[in-house]
Amino acid sequence: MIMEEYKKIIQNYLQSLFDEYKSHPSYSSYSSKIWDSMRYTTLLDAKRIRAIMCLELGKIFKIEEDILYPLSSSIEIMHAYSLIHDDMPCMDNDDLRRGKPSNHKVFGEAIALLAGDGLICFGAQILIDKLKDKLDPKVLLEIISDYHSCAGATGLIAGQVADMEAQNKKTDIENLKYIHNYKTASLFNYSVKIVSKVALNRNIINENEYKKLEQFSLNFGLLFQIYDDIIDYTLSDKELGKTAHKDLEADKLTYVSAYGLEEAKNIFNSLKNESYDILNEIRIKSEIFDEIFHLLDRRVN
Repeated sequence: MIMEEYKKIIQNYLQSLFDEYKSHPSYSSYSSKIWDSMRYTTLLDAKRIRAIMCLELGKIFKIEEDILYPLSSSIEIMHAYSLIHDDMPCMDNDDLRRGKPSNHKVFGEAIALLAGDGLICFGAQILIDKLKDKLDPKVLLEIISDYHSCAGATGLIAGQVADMEAQNKKTDIENLKYIHNYKTASLFNYSVKIVSKVALNRNIINENEYKKLEQFSLNFGLLFQIYDDIIDYTLSDKELGKTAHKDLEADKLTYVSAYGLEEAKNIFNSLKNESYDILNEIRIKSEIFDEIFHLLDRRVN
């Protein structure tokens, strides 16, 4: 499986980043616990779909690895911060993540909170430290802006707040779409956008192709959240690697509760076909994207 090879590349690079920062003057017995906590969730075994999509597009666009690896790592670091915070008792209160105890169950709530904060900063720091001499400064500034926009109150945090506010309330479909667009699709959008901006700057793609890729990322992000809604309803804790049926027990509005399981599957399949169509339109053929779609499809249909 090519995806497994990509996962190893991303995992090894993330590991090397944490090892590298052990030489930072601030790293000592006084601060090692926060780095252990940051490392713990970031390096847990995961699908790495967002980073793999970034890496694969970069390979298609023939962008250098020493640019692609920091871009891809920033995605995983940001994702890890969001998972740590989402799992905390004051948020989704989940004891499992990726088949292991959640960060706060291992390190305590205070360290978990700080680890999430630390990861937000760490992802941006990686982009600056690793890419400042490799990218057009204007493009790098745009990517860093995109990073913070996605990580902050205009992205993941907006989605999380809307999700929390919707609990135990009558939520309409527009609210549900807002939650999904910001809590899930925004990180997929960031993953595709950052590598596409490098390609656009180098005239590898044009403005129209860039916009098509952005639409693809938003479509795929929504598709992925519907997939998540479906498997939360149909799979077990062991199969999911986290607590199953939480949305159902919390009486949260999801695509399954709003439309029923079969119609949610129909919407999933429709978005999958639309996403494929966009890739075909801009002549992107990829075994990796085929493998990702197959992975999701296998658990839904």
